[in-house]
Amino acid sequence: MKRFEFIEHTADIGFRAYGNTLAEAYANAGYALFSIITEPETVEGVESRKLDLQEDNLEALLFEWLNSLIYLFDTETILFNRFEINHFEDGKLKAVCYGERYDPFRHQLKTEVKSATYHMLEVDKEQNCVQVILDI
Repeated sequence: MKRFEFIEHTADIGFRAYGNTLAEAYANAGYALFSIITEPETVEGVESRKLDLQEDNLEALLFEWLNSLIYLFDTETILFNRFEINHFEDGKLKAVCYGERYDPFRHQLKTEVKSATYHMLEVDKEQNCVQVILDI
């Protein structure tokens, strides 16, 4: 199964992420996000950050998940390439994200991502698929 695929959008960039579970689709959405920002295979998982999120619904949780990852990149210049979601139910998500700080000699930044948006945002619980448009 593929992790994600890009989707067409006129001004911004979007993707669909897949998983065997919905939690895995959220983890793959994190990977897709950092595939837009850099080449994730150049990132080593030498640092970790924990995220503990709770929202009213799965769409809001996906929105907050991705924007929390963007916030960590913007404030700590940390790039992630692995996401372990340890708890995922009832609008709650607990995860450990692995990566390292941006090193201009080792990492090429590709596209600046401003935020996830609610435009065309979808969470498909039956297909374990999420869709997101990012503001770039």
